[in-house]
Amino acid sequence: MKVLVTGASGFLGSHIVDACVRAGDEVRVLVREESDPSYLHTVPGVEFAYGDLRDATSLRRATDGIDAVHHSAARVTDRGTRAQFRDENVAGTERLMSAAQQAGVRRFVFISSPSALMGIRGGDQLDIDESEPFPARHLNLYSETKAAAERLVLAADRPDFTTVALRPRAVWGPRDHSGFMPRLIAKMMTGSLPDLSGGRPVYASLCYCENAADACVRAARVDGVGGRAYFVADEKPVEIWSMLALLADRFGGRRPTRQVPQGLLRALAFTADMVWKLPPLAKRSSPPLSRYTLALLTRSATYDTSAARRDLTPPLVDHEAGMAQLESWIDSIGGVGEFIRKVQ
Repeated sequence: MKVLVTGASGFLGSHIVDACVRAGDEVRVLVREESDPSYLHTVPGVEFAYGDLRDATSLRRATDGIDAVHHSAARVTDRGTRAQFRDENVAGTERLMSAAQQAGVRRFVFISSPSALMGIRGGDQLDIDESEPFPARHLNLYSETKAAAERLVLAADRPDFTTVALRPRAVWGPRDHSGFMPRLIAKMMTGSLPDLSGGRPVYASLCYCENAADACVRAARVDGVGGRAYFVADEKPVEIWSMLALLADRFGGRRPTRQVPQGLLRALAFTADMVWKLPPLAKRSSPPLSRYTLALLTRSATYDTSAARRDLTPPLVDHEAGMAQLESWIDSIGGVGEFIRKVQ
């Protein structure tokens, strides 16, 4: 089929491009003029469409002649105002869907996130499945707007326009320079990451990049997935703080050992979130600590992925194999310093 990938110059988007090429698809990518398309230029046969989710004309050009859209582009940082998050994550998705429907696209695969289920007062979420409801109040603007966009996508499902949402958790692997793993490793290289576990295990489902991308390719092809959301993750969860200790050992960092009182952390995160609601700060920088970041490191979050294994594909790369590929890639680019350069 002929597919359009948005966010293709980013980490996960580039792996979706690879997976589509492996599947024999013709691939067009939507990239902004200011994006770095250097990796995409190494992928044979990729067609470039320059545009923006805010530009409806460019979206009509990008979707012309397309069979399926993989929508990976999103505002994913802690930086930004409510208007910016809604325009990019909600209105941008709506504009892209409208262009796709007008162009006769048959399948729309939306890259959502389990963060859409993170509530402001939530706690551990262990082995939850897709029946878990959205919270009444979301933890941050990213969570809120990903949930709103997912609702729009799934409500748009029609017999001639199949929509599906995938929720890959904590995507990691080669070519990631700004996600959770390089950010945490960067802190461990300077010894500035404290142990936030509170003395208890914190479990998390992660998703290796190729496992997420393979699920996208299947979601663009199989029947019976219309109007549905799917958790996508690696086969086994990890214990976050044990994993971080091993990463510190692998890459020469310092294990997190310094304890910080949980009450103090929550107070600091709440204060930072309130202060960073001010538009001048929100537009310019991310808060030094947020309730969202704190939740990712202190709340257990694991998912029942039996629906994705049944309807899409089981994860083909296990944690150790993925880690070996990540280490090999880090060596190939010049070592851990280059891996974390963009987040230091």
